[in-house]
Amino acid sequence: MPDITLSAAVRQNLLTLQSTAQFMSGVQNKLATGMKVNSALDNPNSFFTASGLNSRASDLGNLLDDMGQSLQTIKAADKGIQTITKLVETAKAKANQALQTQSQFERKKFAEQYNDLLEQIEDVAKDSSYKGKNLLAGDGNDLTTIFNEDSTSKLTIEAVDYTDTALSQGLNLSDLAEGQGSATSFQLQGGKVTLSLTDGTSALNSSSTLSQSNSISATTTLQFVDNSGTAPAALSGTSITAGATVQDLVDGLNGVAGVRAEFDDNTGELTIYSDEDIYLNDTGATVGAVLTIDGDNAEVDAAAFTATSQLLSNSGSFAVGDTLTLTDGNGYELGSLEVDEETTVDDLENFINDFNGVTGKFDTSSGKLNITSDTDLGLTSSNSDFASSSFVADTDGVTISALSDSGFSTDTKVNRVLDRLNTALSNLRSQASEFGTNLSTVEIRQDYTKTMINTLQEGAGLLTLADTNEEGANLLALQTRQQLASTSLSFASQADQTVLSLF
Repeated sequence: MPDITLSAAVRQNLLTLQSTAQFMSGVQNKLATGMKVNSALDNPNSFFTASGLNSRASDLGNLLDDMGQSLQTIKAADKGIQTITKLVETAKAKANQALQTQSQFERKKFAEQYNDLLEQIEDVAKDSSYKGKNLLAGDGNDLTTIFNEDSTSKLTIEAVDYTDTALSQGLNLSDLAEGQGSATSFQLQGGKVTLSLTDGTSALNSSSTLSQSNSISATTTLQFVDNSGTAPAALSGTSITAGATVQDLVDGLNGVAGVRAEFDDNTGELTIYSDEDIYLNDTGATVGAVLTIDGDNAEVDAAAFTATSQLLSNSGSFAVGDTLTLTDGNGYELGSLEVDEETTVDDLENFINDFNGVTGKFDTSSGKLNITSDTDLGLTSSNSDFASSSFVADTDGVTISALSDSGFSTDTKVNRVLDRLNTALSNLRSQASEFGTNLSTVEIRQDYTKTMINTLQEGAGLLTLADTNEEGANLLALQTRQQLASTSLSFASQADQTVLSLF
């Protein structure tokens, strides 16, 4: 194809249009991408500097996500400590409640509730994890939060272990002994005999001498003998001469443990109650010979009670007016029962069963009242002959020593627990404060990182982002230039076309 020759004016206008089109393309690209530096070709220095800034911003952005997860882990532990603190305060309230009562049974129940609270504390500690990390579960759960891209700035939070309340480096709160009760039994037995003391025509009174009786001679010396026909040590010194009064005989009988005598001045009747077999004889009589008074043997055949309907007052251990009292090991009185003419074994059994933690059951085959108690227990009587055996008084009554006492059984034990609870609360509050400080630190660094990322991105933008206002104005100017160049080209072409007018 032969060369086409353009005039200088046309060529200049074409060059201008090409240059303007190239500039417009660049401006349009900037407006389309919003970037004035899209590649290293645009501006190597700005491009690589901005790339470094954006890379660091991206690294910090990844760390920002980790910081957010660390915050949630700390918050989970903080919520756990708040809940544990409330549970420890509740446990302290239980200990204070125990101090407000002397009842060992109530204290035993408070100890059981205290142990339940410790179990809940351990459960809360175990449940305070977030994404497998638990700051309340001890070893292996330390939390490290990294704040910069080269890991030179970081915070390590050491985990504590509250999953076992007994740990000395944790809460140091051990489970309390809940106590284990025990049992005992005592014999309900007795018998009685009623004798008439008369002079043959009228009844004797308490001031009458025994020799006035038509059954007792002036030379008789009475002695109390057990069923073996002897006077054991427990009955020694109980001889009564015939010259003594009826009241002396009554007093002598009442001086024997487990034996009770009652004399009616109106009828002259002497009633003898005894827990053991006992009889009166003359010291000069044949061994085993029972004294006979007005045709009745002066002998009491005692036997174990066999029915709950039997009257307590038919035993030498009980008398009308006696007061039976139940107390626990702290001396706390559970209740009392006053014996009257109609008080039966069943009444005594029901009395014992009226109280929490105590059970009484009468065995009709053995005549024993079996008592079980969750705590130390004592059943005492105002009658010194209560629960006597073999003519020996049981001055301590019936006692039960529990196999083990509860951790709240005494004030000293309760106060010891309260001291530990106060220490645990102090430690919890200190640990909560430490976690709070760590939480604030991470939040502050998180905010700082957000600001730093923004600063880096802003700096990168200053190097690479286009000014849309400026580029818009440039595009408008280029469009104007393009229009003018097109017009100029048209004029140049028209000048070249004037030659056609010659043809």
